[in-house]
Amino acid sequence: MYIVGIDVGGTNTDATLLRDSEVVAMAKVPTDHGDLFASTKSALQEVLKHYQGTEPLQLQLSTTLSTNIIVEGKGSPTEVVTVPGPGVNLATQSFPFPVHEVDGYTDHRGREVSSLNSKQIEALQSAIKPEVALGVVGKFSHRNPAQEQQLGQMLSAWHRGPISYGHRLSGQANFLRRIVTTYLNASVAPQQHEFALMWKRLQKQLGVTIGEILVLKADGGTMTLADSQDRPIETILSGPAASIMGVRALAECQEENFVIVDIGGTTTDLAVVVEGQVLFERSGATILGYKTLVPALLTRSIGLGGDSALHFCTEEQKVIIGPQRAGLPVCRGGARLTPTDAAVALGLATIGDKTRALAQWQRWAKELGLAWQELAKLVLEAFTRQLTEAVENLYGELENVPLYTISEVLNPPQIRPQAVVGLGAPAGVFVPRLAENLHLPYEIVPFSAGANAIGAGAAQPTIGVTLHADTELGTVTIPEMGYQGTLERLLFFTQEKARDLATTKTQEHAQAQGYDATAQVYVVEEEHFNMVRGFRTVGQTFTVRTQLRPQVRKIGGGQSNEQG
Repeated sequence: MYIVGIDVGGTNTDATLLRDSEVVAMAKVPTDHGDLFASTKSALQEVLKHYQGTEPLQLQLSTTLSTNIIVEGKGSPTEVVTVPGPGVNLATQSFPFPVHEVDGYTDHRGREVSSLNSKQIEALQSAIKPEVALGVVGKFSHRNPAQEQQLGQMLSAWHRGPISYGHRLSGQANFLRRIVTTYLNASVAPQQHEFALMWKRLQKQLGVTIGEILVLKADGGTMTLADSQDRPIETILSGPAASIMGVRALAECQEENFVIVDIGGTTTDLAVVVEGQVLFERSGATILGYKTLVPALLTRSIGLGGDSALHFCTEEQKVIIGPQRAGLPVCRGGARLTPTDAAVALGLATIGDKTRALAQWQRWAKELGLAWQELAKLVLEAFTRQLTEAVENLYGELENVPLYTISEVLNPPQIRPQAVVGLGAPAGVFVPRLAENLHLPYEIVPFSAGANAIGAGAAQPTIGVTLHADTELGTVTIPEMGYQGTLERLLFFTQEKARDLATTKTQEHAQAQGYDATAQVYVVEEEHFNMVRGFRTVGQTFTVRTQLRPQVRKIGGGQSNEQG
C-alpha cells in the first residue's frame, strides 16, 4: 500500500512517499503562507514522480491550517449560545468572544430540571447576525445532549451559518473549557470545509486516484477528512504531533525515558517519553492562551530554529537567538545571518553557498571587533544554551505537576531523560551539543530532515469515548457515540466494570468508524463518586474516558541511525 505523508511547517513543507514500511521518496519545498495549497501541491507532485503503482493512494496530512487561523486571529466571526443553569455566572468570565445565555437546566446527572426558554431563543434572532458561526454549549450536555440539540434546532430555523455542538467535542465536565473548545471549533469550521473541498479539486489535477485522506490530530492519531470538518479543533498542534510520531516510527532508542527534540527552521518542539509512552496534556491542549479540552500529546514549542534571527549583546558579549525568524539563511540567498549560516561557515553543514555565508560572517565580526570563527562559535554556544534551558525548564515544569492518585504518591514516576532523540534538518549540528550539556547519549533518527512527514504518514487512527454511569438512575451515556443505555445488576456495577464497558464501547466505536478495533485501549481519566442521602449511599456515579492508544507503523528504508 502506498501512503503519502505531508507536514506543512512554518518554514518548509515536507512530503514522503511510503510503500508499506519503506521510504520511497522525499521532498522539501518552502512553505508559502499566502498559498498553503500551492506549497502542498508542489511537494506532493515531487514525490509522486516516484509512484509506480496503480492502486489508490492514501494521503495523511499534518496541517497547520487550524493552528494558524487561531494564532493569527483569522477565524470566522463566531458567537456562543450557552445553557449554564443555576450557580454559574458567565458574566464574571472574560471571554474574548460574544457569549449568550439561555435559561434551562439539565443537572449533573443528565436529568432535565427545567426546559429551555423559547422566548429568549427567539430574541437572539435580533442579537446574532445570521451569517456568523455559532457554538452551542449546555453545562451538562455531555451527560445528556437533548437540550443542546434542541437549542441548535431552534436556532437553525433562522440561522444560516454553521453550528458546533459542545457535546460532540468533549465528554469532560469542565464547562468553561468546553465553551472555549466549541468556540474555536466553530471559528475554524468554515475554513476547514474549504480545505476539504481543495483536496477534492486536487485529485483531478494530480492525475492519480486518492483513496482515503486522513488528517493528523493533536493526540498523534488520525481522523478522516470528513470528520475533520465536524471537529477541526482536534487538528490543532498536529505539527508537533507529527514530530513525535516520526520518532516513534524511526527511532531505535532503547531507553524508557527520553526527550524528543525537533529542530526546525522557525521553532524547536520538545516532547517527553516516560516509561516508553509519550506524555499527554492532562487537561487538554492550550493554544494562544485558550485552554481547550482537545486531547493532545504534551509538547512545548520555543522560538529557536535554524533560521532564527541573531542579536549580539555588546555589554555581555553574548549572542541571543530568536524568537523571530530571520528568513532564509544567507547561504541560501537570505539577507540576515542565522544559526544555519554559522554551521555552514564552520564546515558543520553543507547547505547552500558557504562562500556567501563566510563573507557575511567576516563583515559582521569586523564590526564587532571579533574573529569570525569566534562569533560563529558564540552562535552555536548560544543556541545550545537556550535549547538546554528549554529542556531543563520543561522537566522542571513536569516535576512540579501535582500528584492526584495514591499510586502516584507512593510510586512517583521517574521522568528524567536517559537519552536525547533528535530530528529536523539542523538536528545533526545541535543535538550532539545538547546531549553533551545534559550528559546523555543521543540518537538522530533516519531521514531526520523529513521525519515529520514520515510521522504523518505512519500514524494510525485513534478514537475515544467518555462513559458516564449513574447506578441510582440506572443510566449510562457516551456523548461521542450518541449512546444512552440502561444498567443492569446495579449493586454489582463497579469502577472496574465501568472501565471494561468503556473499553468495549471504544472498540465498537472504532469498528463502526472503520478503525482497527484490536488496537490497545487505555484509560485517559476516571472518576468515581458515592451519592449519599440521609447518611446512606443511594447510588454511585462513574466517569471513564478511554481511547485507542496512538500507534505508528515502523518505517525502515536502509538508512542507519546516527548515535552518540
